[in-house]
Amino acid sequence: MIFDIIGAAAGLVLLALAADHLVLGASRLTRRLRVTPVVVGVVVIGIGTSAPEFLVSGLAAARGDTGLAVGNIVGSNILNLTLLLGVAAIIAPIPVAARVIRREVPLAFAGVGFFGLVAVVAGLGPITAAILAVAGVATLWLLVRWARDGEAEAGEPTAEPTAEAGRTWIEAVRVTLGLLGVLAGAQLLVDGASAVAANLGVSQLVIGFTLVALGTSLPELVTSIQAQRRGESDLVVGNLFGSSLFNSLVGGAVIGFADDKTAYAGGVLVLTMVLSTGLAWILLRRGLRLTRLDGALLTVAYALVAPLLLSA
Repeated sequence: MIFDIIGAAAGLVLLALAADHLVLGASRLTRRLRVTPVVVGVVVIGIGTSAPEFLVSGLAAARGDTGLAVGNIVGSNILNLTLLLGVAAIIAPIPVAARVIRREVPLAFAGVGFFGLVAVVAGLGPITAAILAVAGVATLWLLVRWARDGEAEAGEPTAEPTAEAGRTWIEAVRVTLGLLGVLAGAQLLVDGASAVAANLGVSQLVIGFTLVALGTSLPELVTSIQAQRRGESDLVVGNLFGSSLFNSLVGGAVIGFADDKTAYAGGVLVLTMVLSTGLAWILLRRGLRLTRLDGALLTVAYALVAPLLLSA
């Protein structure tokens, strides 16, 4: 079993490093190619940091480990909006624009709630996967439209290439290697976590919620900390709520398409996920900022919830 643990740990490390370079390279490449900043923010950061969740859950579902697949998505969403958002707020208070509270955050809450309802009531199969996929595409279109409207109102010019973007071919290689690294890390993580769960007799849903969810959430953690250090508070909120939104809609669709059986989620896990999202929304809405005290509250909330979910 020691080799399985080493393999899972190596997968976690490779996944985090590769995903970081994937997002960094894609961001620089889009600037080099004169793609608008909204595309970078929504597509690269939002979906890019969620790529590990998609890949890990898809691979797990294809292997028949549906508990691991669903637990990873639900656990990552809870982690994003409790522990990770809390840590970011403890580093520095997070002010947020009223527009984000009125539009993007409620949309994320609705997406997480819709995924939870589908996973508990109907299950994740081909039909519900198609519905979630359509919802994901519609949501992406809506977010891009909102962001472009905001740029037009602010009169922001299209991003120009900078020296930081580097040479195009270098960033293209970075993106390619980052994607390959994410794929390899995801495979190592799924293989190791599944073997450890089988050897210890632990539910794969529990392993998915803890080890796998934490590992696949590392890119969001790294991105959020870097954004806080640079004073990009809206990016922190958009990254974590956006990642949870795409995890739910796209990740749920991936699970439904990857497995030939219908996967269901536990009611306790889903209820905790929805309540965690609602708590983060309420704290942000109150005063349009997340204080260090709020961050500590979210961190404690995760610590209190984790033991309960381990017995789910």
